[in-house]
Amino acid sequence: MALWRIRATVDDRPGYLSVLTASLALRSVNILAVQVHTTEGGAVDDFLVDAPNTMTEAELHAAIDRGRGRDAFVTRAEAQGLADQPTRALALAGRLVHDPDSLGEALVTLLDAAEARWRPEGTVVLHGFDEERMTLIDPAGGTYEVLRAAPAFTPAEYARAQALVEVSGALVRRTAEQATLLLPDGAELLIRAATTDDVEGVRRLHARGSAQSHRRRYPGLAHGPSDARLRRMLEPANGLTLLAVSTDPADGGERVVAMANLLVEGDLGEVALLVEDSWQRRGIGTALLRRLIAAARRMKASAVVAHTGADNVAMLRTLRRFGVTDRDDRDGPLLSLTLRIAGTGHRPATDETPAASG
Repeated sequence: MALWRIRATVDDRPGYLSVLTASLALRSVNILAVQVHTTEGGAVDDFLVDAPNTMTEAELHAAIDRGRGRDAFVTRAEAQGLADQPTRALALAGRLVHDPDSLGEALVTLLDAAEARWRPEGTVVLHGFDEERMTLIDPAGGTYEVLRAAPAFTPAEYARAQALVEVSGALVRRTAEQATLLLPDGAELLIRAATTDDVEGVRRLHARGSAQSHRRRYPGLAHGPSDARLRRMLEPANGLTLLAVSTDPADGGERVVAMANLLVEGDLGEVALLVEDSWQRRGIGTALLRRLIAAARRMKASAVVAHTGADNVAMLRTLRRFGVTDRDDRDGPLLSLTLRIAGTGHRPATDETPAASG
């Protein structure tokens, strides 16, 4: 027996697929996998089949014609084709996690394409697909042009490729948010985007914090956040959470010493900071806040608001460095301070001023 890949269009009407499969079965062709792509011209059926060794490509075309299939594409297939499409896509997403620069190769594999050409930004205006060409925005800049002579690209394949690009984009953004912070005393911290895998490290950060730090970070809460809330905070649906991480001298592992949160709703963002007590007043809060404001600008927010206690002198000093002057929104001991960031916004001072846990 021999593996073949068959793609053919049939009328998107009840019973037409069964006519095609019956025509193949009459010639001892065993269907191992099938995918259906809905298009304006009908249902495009993509088969992986096992056919007798003596069967030729012309005989397969004849069987497809008798089964009312049209615009057929037939080619020999390899054993790796036995992996179903979801498994294949997940494997490629995992490959991107370990090698973010392999997006072009991943698109070629996903789409069984001839090649993927990278074009610099500005050279390709339209993004989409036609029968032989698919263009996709590269999250790192520029555009990928994916080429395949046959079979014609389908909307389902474009959607899969877009999903893979979105995975790559998330990885690019996460890498962009990673940096080494050198503190004035010579200590080094890694600043990176948080994931839900960090919930234990963030839980320990809260456990080491003082009641005053918790009160400033979570005004109105008698206790710290639940694990469920921590997980939502670590990967917000529309925002960003950054962690400052040191190397734990006890075991050489990571120790989360600060967390900064940004939530964006519409054109308004909200920021909050929590810095471990023993790491406060060393410039960490300022460094994190500067990155959150840059992220809010990328998300098209026109302003960010910070809620802090009127007694949180260090936090107020840090916010003033970023151009905050409005203190009119006050609810008892709680201040809501707004920083406008539309356009170029305020440029913060370059020195690392002390930051507070609130």
